[in-house]
Amino acid sequence: MTSSTTTHDAQRYARCINISKRVRWEIERDVIRGRRFDYSRAFLPAGLSLVDELEFLSPTDRRRLSQVQGRTYAYLFSLVERFISAKVLDVSREHWFGDQLALEALVRMGEEEIKHQELFRQLEAQMTADMPAGYRQAADPNDVARLVMGKSTWGVLALTLHIELFVQAHYRSSIEPQADLSELWKDVFLFHWKEEAQHAVLDEIELTRENARLTPAQRDAALGDFIELVTAVDGLLQAQGGEDARYFISIAESSFTPDQVEQIAQGVLKAYRWQYIVSGAMEPRFQKVFFGMLDTVQAERVKAALAPLTYAVPRRPEVHLPMAA
Repeated sequence: MTSSTTTHDAQRYARCINISKRVRWEIERDVIRGRRFDYSRAFLPAGLSLVDELEFLSPTDRRRLSQVQGRTYAYLFSLVERFISAKVLDVSREHWFGDQLALEALVRMGEEEIKHQELFRQLEAQMTADMPAGYRQAADPNDVARLVMGKSTWGVLALTLHIELFVQAHYRSSIEPQADLSELWKDVFLFHWKEEAQHAVLDEIELTRENARLTPAQRDAALGDFIELVTAVDGLLQAQGGEDARYFISIAESSFTPDQVEQIAQGVLKAYRWQYIVSGAMEPRFQKVFFGMLDTVQAERVKAALAPLTYAVPRRPEVHLPMAA
């Protein structure tokens, strides 16, 4: 154990390794198992897709919109895992000649993220074959990864923690409880969740280590990187949301008025902002770790940056956004 690794963190690295070994799965043997998606069922649950808020949609069109959003859900995870795996390998250099438990834990995480990318590529190939033509991806994963990797390690690790914590929240609160989803789609995110649970722990350890090295001025600059990354994510969501609304309208069973077309576009964007930004900002563990590193002025910077997005929550009176807990 190196001097930079606490006993507590060493135990957490070891625990992540043990769980990684126990839950390890293979794409075809354990997840796909020769199956294809069931298009008579929804993919993304309504608590994430927010399709029920578009009350004029028929049941068939709600299901189809959930499938379009589910396809993008898999695509965007494949996209973000491109830069996450690269950053994990980058951060692992800190442990090359030090704590070998930490190194093993991070190498395992990187390998699992690469495996997840391959899983999502295989699923996209299935959906390309089985869904109507016309679906388009708004960004290339390598282009996004290059942009992200140009930012500070603190900013990238903060974004990564945000992503991998909302993965946990989505599965536990929305995907697992909904019984009528396509079985293959639901299994994909069950197995994905099993490995991502350890990744979030490692993200937290490495972000905390990086934070301890920064001066206040460096942390200010890194926070600016994080805000820029969230803004870039929102730009991606706007582009993909527009593509997905267009594609859905082209395959829907119904015809829509111009006002309904606009409601669909805004509804998809709201759902994506909820899925990929706001639900993560609300996640209690993220708030505790992330805001615990910031002073009052820095926390206000984050709140101001996220303020235009805070409308993007499901229409439930119990949903709140305590940004600086």
